[in-house]
Amino acid sequence: MSAELDGLRLDRAAPTAAPLAARAPAGGPQRIARVLLDSPLPQLDRLFDYRVPESLRDRAVPGVRVAVPLRAAGRQAAGYLVEISDAQSFEGVLSELGDVVSDARVLDPAVYRLIRRAADRAAGTASDLARLVIPSRQVRVEKAWLAAREAAEAPTERVEPSSAVVSPSLTGYAADALPRLLDPTAPDPGRRIALTAIAHPVEVAGRWMPAAARTLAELAAATVAIGRSAIIAVPDYRDVEHVAHALAALLPDEDIARIDAGQSTADRYRGFLRTLEARPLAILGTRAAPAAPAHELGLIALWDDGDGLMAEQHAPGVHARDLALLRQSDAGCALVLAAHARSTEVQRLVEVGYVRAVAPATRHRRRITPTAQQVGADGPAAQARIPSTAWRAVREALDAGPVLVQVSRPGYAPRLACTECGETARCRSCRGPLALRRSGTAPSCQWCGALAIDWACSTCESTRWRTVGRGSARTADELGRAFPGARIVVSDGDTPVQSIAAGRTVVVATRGAEPVAEGGYRAVLLLDGERMLARESLRVVEDCVRWWCTAAALAA
Repeated sequence: MSAELDGLRLDRAAPTAAPLAARAPAGGPQRIARVLLDSPLPQLDRLFDYRVPESLRDRAVPGVRVAVPLRAAGRQAAGYLVEISDAQSFEGVLSELGDVVSDARVLDPAVYRLIRRAADRAAGTASDLARLVIPSRQVRVEKAWLAAREAAEAPTERVEPSSAVVSPSLTGYAADALPRLLDPTAPDPGRRIALTAIAHPVEVAGRWMPAAARTLAELAAATVAIGRSAIIAVPDYRDVEHVAHALAALLPDEDIARIDAGQSTADRYRGFLRTLEARPLAILGTRAAPAAPAHELGLIALWDDGDGLMAEQHAPGVHARDLALLRQSDAGCALVLAAHARSTEVQRLVEVGYVRAVAPATRHRRRITPTAQQVGADGPAAQARIPSTAWRAVREALDAGPVLVQVSRPGYAPRLACTECGETARCRSCRGPLALRRSGTAPSCQWCGALAIDWACSTCESTRWRTVGRGSARTADELGRAFPGARIVVSDGDTPVQSIAAGRTVVVATRGAEPVAEGGYRAVLLLDGERMLARESLRVVEDCVRWWCTAAALAA
């Protein structure tokens, strides 16, 4: 991939004259600063040459934030100093570097190479990616970090890792892959693996979590223990919390750095500055984490690359998986693409032999009972809109522990329709579909949130509507009547739940919002399969398999 890319890409790194001319020094060697401007304009997506004045010679070093003149009227532009050269390729007179904004070298050379390649591959600009990778500057945090570095006895020397408390026995398939994975002399195909991680939940330091979170933390801890850094990228805050807890049980706080968007701006910038230090760290973050600076990078691990949150929505829309593949080819580190169900892209990499497939040894066989062809139920099962087989399975499982019910939509009724003509009930303001969030409340628009107090159908002017479909709240009401005495818990985007204690509990959760139960769920029901498959998406089947496997992995 990299060879084809390098052969086709434009030479955007070629030095260009600064937009404003200034008088060159009368004599003596010049120092030329090549600057990446912080601008989304594609015509400015290249390195510009500026002459370094004598007053900034000591501070103008690669990686620092700078201010440079741009065009006329004394206007200044922000940017990053990428490299220093003694040779001037431009024949004219160069402008002088305006100022060094900060002495922190926030743009690592390896990170610049990555964002340059990724931007060329995605037909975007390097400054857009730099804006995603490098958090906004926090002056107070940065000054404290710089002062701490200056106070250190030997800030430029390598800092040895702290003694990591690594688990004596890694999860089975992680232990099998570990020797070749972390061996720098091993061939690349053995150091790039696709890990199928379906397993029952595990307990780590008093907290239950998916087994994959512990596996990734163990791999990162083993990497730090040999003196190299590890990067772990996960989709959302739930996964971040699980992996962070597992890392805290294996490594001291000084060996862990978090750079996820769920932190405050100051904490995120503080964590980013720690990744610039010359010491091995376990770096944990979300989709931009594969581009984080890392000292002697030894491992990049991605969890669930098929999740839509792993794709950046802002320009140039680079996927975390692509960043990881480009970073691995440049750094020569190990790469782990872990998920309960492989994405199409990872499966293709497995088929062409670019990555090696690793799966856990099967110790337990799950019993799967499809109920789509069963006849309608009666009695309590009919109230819960589930077949009698599923009702009996839930009743028996509740005696041993909690049960998970996965549904497709949140709210009470995800759609309303006119009783007379059957047209979808829509908002008068924005024409969005109406829904019921809770039983007994007024309908509200799913787009703008406006209440539909005096609703009338725009087609037949009828004022009567009926509910279509069932959301998580309505399903919870029905299951509460079908299983009296059981505790009913709803987990969705409005009311997220992280964990569930053991006991007689029925958890109704939307896809992606399933909490982890203590000891694992004793039964898992996957409802609304046809409705999930009816989504308008080319990846609907792949997404459904991933959602269902994620729920199945929470079973005991």
